[in-house]
Amino acid sequence: MSQLADFIQQKRQVKPILSMTHVVYGYPTRQQSLAWMTRLLTEGVDFIEVQFPFSDPVADGPSIVAACHKALEQTLTVEDFLTDMGVLARDFPDSRIVLMSYLNPMYRYGLDKLAKRAAEINMPGLIIPDLPIELSADYIAACEANQIDPIWLVTPVTPKERLEMLASKASGFLYCVARSGVTGHSNHEGKGSTTSVDDYLAHIKAHAKAPMGVGFGLRERHQIEALIGKADIAILGSALLDAYNQGGEDAGIALLNTLFPKK
Repeated sequence: MSQLADFIQQKRQVKPILSMTHVVYGYPTRQQSLAWMTRLLTEGVDFIEVQFPFSDPVADGPSIVAACHKALEQTLTVEDFLTDMGVLARDFPDSRIVLMSYLNPMYRYGLDKLAKRAAEINMPGLIIPDLPIELSADYIAACEANQIDPIWLVTPVTPKERLEMLASKASGFLYCVARSGVTGHSNHEGKGSTTSVDDYLAHIKAHAKAPMGVGFGLRERHQIEALIGKADIAILGSALLDAYNQGGEDAGIALLNTLFPKK
């Protein structure tokens, strides 16, 4: 079992479902994004998925796209990002930080170097949604050499055979997109579609060798409660960013505590 999967398994012994929050590095400024991540980690989130911004984030909806474009008004380097994440990982050892970005900036930085630096700063997982597993042999080898988990995504429209292959090869955790489309508002809240999501997650679970995280469209407590027993991690992205945009850190924390109430 990987270090990341082991961390999830241990946390799950005391929590019915873990929390993962999505933050765009550099939004609205580098220092403000670091302050926001520090606040989230202080509140006890289990994971932060930190997005290194890219100009064409094809999997993301309007809120995150706008945040990426705003962040890119500054000069942000991957090396500075990794250094900053290393400080957070050191200061908050009870949580984990995973990178999310797109292939272009990570390829320019160097995938081998990325895996090595991730290991050095205790960043146990990397999410690159536009890098297909079939073209990832060198990337996978670099991750394995440095004991880093490449985290793959599946969606409700992933072909059955491919979904089963990705589930069987997953390590760390498998990122299960709860609906088709980009990040943002949920369109799977009806009773009939809930059954479809349940079947989708059950199918994945039958083939997955790693824990499961579910994201895209989670905005209300009942959606997260519905994942208990079916997934290990609930991923909060656009809803948290929208709350932050509307009312700053306090509004974001209020939403987090509503969705993941503390015992």
